[in-house]
Amino acid sequence: MGAMMSCAATGGSTGNGAASNSSARSSDNRNGSGSSTLVDTKKYRPSIPAATASSSVPMAPAAPANHVRNQVTLLMDSVVQVNRNIKYAAGYRILAYTGVERKTAMDLRNNIVRRLPEQKDYLTFKQPTYQLKIGDFMSRVEAQVALTKIQDLLPNALLVQETINIPK
Repeated sequence: MGAMMSCAATGGSTGNGAASNSSARSSDNRNGSGSSTLVDTKKYRPSIPAATASSSVPMAPAAPANHVRNQVTLLMDSVVQVNRNIKYAAGYRILAYTGVERKTAMDLRNNIVRRLPEQKDYLTFKQPTYQLKIGDFMSRVEAQVALTKIQDLLPNALLVQETINIPK
């Protein structure tokens, strides 16, 4: 089993009134004897002279040496420019109509535009089918709000994920 050790307070004091910090206990348990000796550590500590009140000169605050504000501003401007060039994103549209009758698609489109004048409509023709999609919604919640406004016109309308145009 291992030897039990405990710390004990050392007696005496140093010149500065602190409790014997200049000496430390080290134990040599290699031979299992448990003997301990005092080691003087004063010679290993650096000595720093105390500052006197007369030698204390107020120093100017340190000024930053590496100014990066202009570099950060330049980088942020380039990010803004790149973001301005982004025209498409993943989003949602309302699929209002899919069918072969153009007149039905156009009538439905006109009714929807009256209810949602702020939304753009997309009428596409892939022979023989017309598709009418409404809006450029960034989130499903926005699309659902618009869908509830036209639900009575389009009971079978669906929300579809699609690449949308980012409004400027």
